[in-house]
Amino acid sequence: MRAIWDGTALAESDATIVIEGNHYFPPDSVRRERFVASPTHTRCPWKGEASYETIVVDGDENPDAAWFYPEPSDAAAEIRDYRAFWHGVTVTGD
Repeated sequence: MRAIWDGTALAESDATIVIEGNHYFPPDSVRRERFVASPTHTRCPWKGEASYETIVVDGDENPDAAWFYPEPSDAAAEIRDYRAFWHGVTVTGD
């Protein structure tokens, strides 16, 4: 699987975990230089508190387009620090 925004690959992995239709990419598959911490947080009733990151490609920013669970609930422990995407990020297996 590959996550792409603005023509740039953000993450690539054959070991994503799919939850609720979202591919969560392992931490070592993410190109960290494209991510900037965001102050945004949301809460999922069963996964816990999500943290967000802004994606930056060639000076263009996509605010809060990636999210992850740094301290997930026990039920979601397998996705600790895995990234998922939205806001125009394309996730494809092609």
